[in-house]
Amino acid sequence: MKVIFTSDVKGKGKKGEIKNVNDGYARNYLLKHNLAVEATKGNIQAQQAKDQKKEQLAQQEVEEAEKLKETLAGIEVKLAAKSGDNGRLFGSITSKQIAEQLKKNHDIKIDKRKIELDEPIRSLGYTNVPVKLHNEVTGTIRVHIDEK
Repeated sequence: MKVIFTSDVKGKGKKGEIKNVNDGYARNYLLKHNLAVEATKGNIQAQQAKDQKKEQLAQQEVEEAEKLKETLAGIEVKLAAKSGDNGRLFGSITSKQIAEQLKKNHDIKIDKRKIELDEPIRSLGYTNVPVKLHNEVTGTIRVHIDEK
């Protein structure tokens, strides 16, 4: 019997997959526990429509991330910190501070975990910081550290 899985079933199939399973297994377990529905023409068409909608949403997310990448390319985040004689900061600038300043000055909300600083910034001047906006899209923020 052909079924469309409505949720993941270990060893059998993932949600949205159309597979052929034993009749008894389908009737007595999958259909009874609402883990799958019978693969009729109507159900198959409905599943294909869901898959198309999911693809459209994924494409839209990528496009929005691309727009945000272009916006971030023209932005400079300015932060002030105390520093010593040779331009070395007493503390350091973290991704959290960059995210807060971006939200405060430019009204762009980016999660601090998306800002990919290998290590905190510890010197004055300009730094280009990569930001992971989407799995496929990575932007850059230009950060300027000034002395207080």
